[in-house]
Amino acid sequence: MNRFEKLLAEKPTLLADGATGTSFFAMGLQSGDAPELWNVDYPQRVTRHYQAFIDAGSDLVLTNSFGGTRYRLQLHKAEHRVTELNIAAAALLREVVDNSAREIIVAGSIGPSGEILAPLGDLQGEDAVAAFAEQALALEQGGADVIWIETMSSQEEVEYAVEGARQTGLPIIFTMSFDTNGRTMMGVGAADMMKLHQRLGVHACGTNCGIGASEVVAAILNMRANTPAGSEDPILVAKANCGIPEFIDGEIHYSGTPEIMARYATMARDAGARIVGGCCGTSPEHVSAMRHALDSRAPGPIPGMDDVRRELGDVTSGAQAQADGQHQVKTRGSSRRRKRR
Repeated sequence: MNRFEKLLAEKPTLLADGATGTSFFAMGLQSGDAPELWNVDYPQRVTRHYQAFIDAGSDLVLTNSFGGTRYRLQLHKAEHRVTELNIAAAALLREVVDNSAREIIVAGSIGPSGEILAPLGDLQGEDAVAAFAEQALALEQGGADVIWIETMSSQEEVEYAVEGARQTGLPIIFTMSFDTNGRTMMGVGAADMMKLHQRLGVHACGTNCGIGASEVVAAILNMRANTPAGSEDPILVAKANCGIPEFIDGEIHYSGTPEIMARYATMARDAGARIVGGCCGTSPEHVSAMRHALDSRAPGPIPGMDDVRRELGDVTSGAQAQADGQHQVKTRGSSRRRKRR
């Protein structure tokens, strides 16, 4: 059994890590630089980042490879280094994990290509698949336990990334970013995403980044509500940004406190997420608070949208409309069943 599947079977909720970019900016990464180059140039810094989240209690840590496709790396004249940089990203984490006293999942991070897919753009489907496969195979070679496709907005790009990742034989997870009124930038809603998940048949799906913890929990509620009747509960992922970014003294700071992220973690779990973590702005301190909350607070009832607003802040009208629409469908279905009786 794969380590990812083993830990899922053993634990009701897996705690993922937090932000990669935020961590590296604090170590000296400059805006516009490629963090993937640090896997070779500054491996000790990358290792320190990984270790910090393991020490904070993460069960799953993402590799430093979000921008590791040939298309993203060509912006830094490093498109010929895809295999080298991705193997290094996974191998550094693999070493830290193997030296840990507990089992931790090495999740091979794959982000969007950054290109516009045909017919709107120049990137052809077969080229996208080849690029994602190249990266996924390198992450597998470096020691990844699972391929983690993240921050996607297009269904087509998810499909190409999954097709490429399938060349590894590793479990596959994908997450999309709901950042435009309850939908992705390309208009994908929770119901669309669950249909995509069912069609692709991957191990897990969910949401990351976006516009804050409340919207991520709302998305999980809508995903759960759109799970096809009679099917097994999906493995859902929640990985929210740590509040809202603000410029303070020329630097970006996120408004989320450890206390807020701890409450978010338990609400995401109660909403239906099996894997909970943080995205932009989420530090090891935040993750440590999330670890404590998940371990010390018993699971509660499924929260409603009013609970999400009260505890975490407003949700967009689009997310609320998706929830209302699902409620109406269920109500109409119940009425029809009563009439048939």
